[in-house]
Amino acid sequence: MARPLLTIASGNPKKVDEIQAMLGPLPVDVQKQPSDLDVEETGSTYLENAILKAEAAAKLTNTWTIADDSGLEVDALNGAPGIFSARFAANDEEKIKKILEAIEGNPYRSARFCSVMVFCDPNGHLLKEAEGTCWGEMLKAPAYPGGEFESLFWVREANCTYGEMSKEQLSRLGSRGKAARNLAPYLKKKLGLY
Repeated sequence: MARPLLTIASGNPKKVDEIQAMLGPLPVDVQKQPSDLDVEETGSTYLENAILKAEAAAKLTNTWTIADDSGLEVDALNGAPGIFSARFAANDEEKIKKILEAIEGNPYRSARFCSVMVFCDPNGHLLKEAEGTCWGEMLKAPAYPGGEFESLFWVREANCTYGEMSKEQLSRLGSRGKAARNLAPYLKKKLGLY
């Protein structure tokens, strides 16, 4: 029996690798979205943005599709930057500078990474959604150079920053990993993977 083909609706190679690693145990073939696909994230929630991406990729490739949208929510900033995490500043360096300035002097450093993952059929119809949250706190400076928010986000259970977690830790503790685990039983059933 041919293995089902699953498209991951993302142009971010790091995200595609991460989701592919989480799907590793499943007997599916995975591909990233076509390089010419660029979906404007106009939704007002993670769910709406994930659906926009999955729908567009499914219709273009005519394959089962997974997409996610995620962001960093800082309690001291009333949940910001949230869905605007990717567009919070022009580049990673500016994002770090801007967020550190916004929470400077605030003793409350609690934050979370939130992910919503969706699964669509080849026609782009939403079949299932799942959420995952990774709790942590914001450091006062990046743990390593060249990172983004994940270099500032300390995950106590992992005893390191989000960006330093191994693939196994990301699958178990990361927000995307938790969403993928929540989605997996439905995915297996729908695709007949037993």
